[in-house]
Amino acid sequence: MAQITPMFAVPFGFAQMPASEALNEALRALFLAREQEGTRWANPNPYTIRNSALFESHFDLFDWPEEPVQRLAQFCLGELMQLVGQLSGYDLVALRKLEVQTDAWFHITRRGGHFGMHNHPMASWSGVYCVSPGRHDADATDSGRLSFVNPNSLAGMYLDPANSRLRQPFAFSNHGFDLAAGQLILFPSWVQHYVLPFQGEGERITVAFNCMFR
Repeated sequence: MAQITPMFAVPFGFAQMPASEALNEALRALFLAREQEGTRWANPNPYTIRNSALFESHFDLFDWPEEPVQRLAQFCLGELMQLVGQLSGYDLVALRKLEVQTDAWFHITRRGGHFGMHNHPMASWSGVYCVSPGRHDADATDSGRLSFVNPNSLAGMYLDPANSRLRQPFAFSNHGFDLAAGQLILFPSWVQHYVLPFQGEGERITVAFNCMFR
């Protein structure tokens, strides 16, 4: 029998911030206050398709001095460094030699808000942290879903019974995640992704970031 080996796998990382309730509430209050201050904190040059129900901040979030932001940055970057070490075989000595630069920002999404398909150029790793998923409508099963596009775009050029029902990790389908408060997803920056429209009450609040190493 032939040995089956996944040859073109894409690594993702998943982590959960322990006891995140107080931190998330502090972040929520800070972000809502900054949103209310208007254009001072808003990204002035958005390039990805979105609508007016979504607010996007400047990309300097991890440089803010506020304690909740710095706690979040420490958690996100710490988890990413561990992932990089695991995937690349770096020990602590090698990891400590790495310098990292970041872009980081927050999104506040209200009913109907969405974010078009994109990736994150000029970075190696990216992440999304969920501050609050909002309160989804009961019948909106894919509300605000963070969806990643399968990079094997040519794999479905011909389908028949021998390849149309492949199981993971070999299937051709995309992957979507319904984020929970305190959840962090790490992924290579080149992977295309988008956010489906949020159908619910309150706010869906997330923090995204890019990392560049040397």
